[in-house]
Amino acid sequence: MADKFLAYTKRNDFLICIDSDGCAMDTMDIKHFRCFGPCMVAEWGLEEWREEILARWNEINLYTMTRGINRFKGLAKALREIQEKFCEIEDLERLEQWVKETPELSNDALERELEKADSVCLRKALSWSRSVNQAVERLSEEEKQPFEGVGKALKKAWRDADIAVVSSANPGAVLEEWDLHGLLEYTDVALAQDSGSKSFCIGELMKRGYAPEHVLMCGDAPGDLEAAKQNGVYFYPILVRREAESWKEFREIGLKHFLEGSYGGQYQEEKERQFLENLGER
Repeated sequence: MADKFLAYTKRNDFLICIDSDGCAMDTMDIKHFRCFGPCMVAEWGLEEWREEILARWNEINLYTMTRGINRFKGLAKALREIQEKFCEIEDLERLEQWVKETPELSNDALERELEKADSVCLRKALSWSRSVNQAVERLSEEEKQPFEGVGKALKKAWRDADIAVVSSANPGAVLEEWDLHGLLEYTDVALAQDSGSKSFCIGELMKRGYAPEHVLMCGDAPGDLEAAKQNGVYFYPILVRREAESWKEFREIGLKHFLEGSYGGQYQEEKERQFLENLGER
């Protein structure tokens, strides 16, 4: 994990951090529709209530203020609702405890936890997570596309700013998808699930000497906004169902504000308001 930060070299005075799934890559919906939700139904034998459970999974992970929640946090939340409404989830409290207390939410961390003490729910959570990764790998290249305008925006931004992928997704999938569409060409470092939280990653990158007003987090989920706030940096939202429009504005207006020092104040406030309203938060 530390190697990526040690190897990182600052090129410019400006830094733009960009989330991957649902922000740069149009992969978030399909991964939840075809991988995350269905794998949970299969792992816990929830076929009897499949339609309602999958609809609620998508609501939690895509269309409300919990959009972009870590997979294990989303799983614990969904299973708690399933237990309260449909059926008993054996050993659920153990998963909830681990999610609450672990400093690292990843498959590797879950494996280490299971080495300490066995748990039915933790074993199933790990099996589910691995199944999700396998299902994601089976998606065709045509189903893993960047949003319209991402390539043009990155190419323009990279001339004057360092570009860091800051994602909580599987690192292999992130690198594969960005490389497939030539986006790594305009990227200085790719940080994913194995590098730490988004807030941590931004903070580590800032140690290279970026002023807070010269750092921007570009994301589609409340966790991205929170990571920006925790580090005292700016936030640019990619709005759900308005992604192409958001990237066009970033390329034509947002980037100019950022590089010219006029991003803070009115423009930042307007962007944050639009973001919260778009996810149903008034």
